[in-house]
Amino acid sequence: MTDTARSHRLSMLSMARRGLGTNALYFGVCTLLLLMFLFPIAWSALTSLETSAEAMASPPVYWPSRFSLENYRKLAEYGQGIRLYLWNSASVATMTVFATLVLSTLGGYGFSRFRFPGRNAIFMLILVTLMIPYQSILNPLFILLRILHLQDTQVGLALVYTTFQLPFAVFMMRNAFDAIPIEIEEAAVLDGCNPLNLLRQVMLPLVGPGLAAVGLFAFFGSWNELLAALILISDARAFTLPVMLLNAQSGQLGSVNWGVMQAGITLSILPCALLFLLLQRHYIDGLVAGAVK
Repeated sequence: MTDTARSHRLSMLSMARRGLGTNALYFGVCTLLLLMFLFPIAWSALTSLETSAEAMASPPVYWPSRFSLENYRKLAEYGQGIRLYLWNSASVATMTVFATLVLSTLGGYGFSRFRFPGRNAIFMLILVTLMIPYQSILNPLFILLRILHLQDTQVGLALVYTTFQLPFAVFMMRNAFDAIPIEIEEAAVLDGCNPLNLLRQVMLPLVGPGLAAVGLFAFFGSWNELLAALILISDARAFTLPVMLLNAQSGQLGSVNWGVMQAGITLSILPCALLFLLLQRHYIDGLVAGAVK
């Protein structure tokens, strides 16, 4: 083997070793970050399966001596029953997602395709509302819902959540429609498609990732939201799951039953995790399309 070939071979081996070292470092950091994110979730799930004594122990017990459903049974019997609170949260989240998808789709399509006076100014005004902390408008919303007789109702709470979600949702959907070539619509119009069928049959399938991203954001925001529900809902029968968990305290001096709390937290995490895993590909595609545009 000549000196040139030997030198080339050593250079290739050195590059391969550096590549392996870089990949090992990359996957090592990713694994560490994954464990850091999963640890609180795993700890909550394991704590929910401990006995009450182990869940309240200090220092904490990381692995139960035996798996028990005691905390879930106590949670099911708390207040009006866990089924009612899950139903309230699911109803509010479903109405919020539906209203957000319909309104943001119509608004995003209008801002993307129609030209009318003040279009950019109105769109910027919608985006400016993102800078207003929603906590600052809860008192006016409380008064408004009371005037409309929507206080302590799931519909009223869903309307408030939809209001919070719409600015970002309209922004996402406008970008999603902007990414679709106008020639597709022109071809559909030439084929005799009316505006409603054009939006429903042609455009909506093309903006599916954007719809998935907006729907997931709306679901996460409404399912996990606490402050607005705590202020706007005073009837215990209309409490959502986060409000119920806040009130799930027992014992002397208001001490928290951590086993019951962790059981409730685990139940609240499951729908979000399942939906994200099912729609992960569309969710990421929708975010990327909106961000790049």
